[in-house]
Amino acid sequence: MTSSKLEKGFHNKCGVTLSDSVEGRVIAEIMKEKPNVTVKHYPSMIRVDGIGVLEFDMEEIGESLGREFDPYLFQVEMSTHYGRMVLLDDRVLLFADPEKAKEYIGI
Repeated sequence: MTSSKLEKGFHNKCGVTLSDSVEGRVIAEIMKEKPNVTVKHYPSMIRVDGIGVLEFDMEEIGESLGREFDPYLFQVEMSTHYGRMVLLDDRVLLFADPEKAKEYIGI
């Protein structure tokens, strides 16, 4: 049995778990090309993790899918996330540091 060490403190990461669906696979393919992003496939789900901030561009995803895609459809594909999520009309942002999200959420 492998033992893992629990990390404490700020780790500067954020991420989402997506359905292993057509849409989820397209999003994963787009995101794996971005800097500081890792994508890992599991049975029935896909993990997308990033350092600092993750930006999911709805137009880029929609173009790859061949149809419109918006932040609400993105949430349907996402089963969970960690980090501060900000939904905009054209993109979904995830921040590891909640302070960085303040400018988007009006605090």
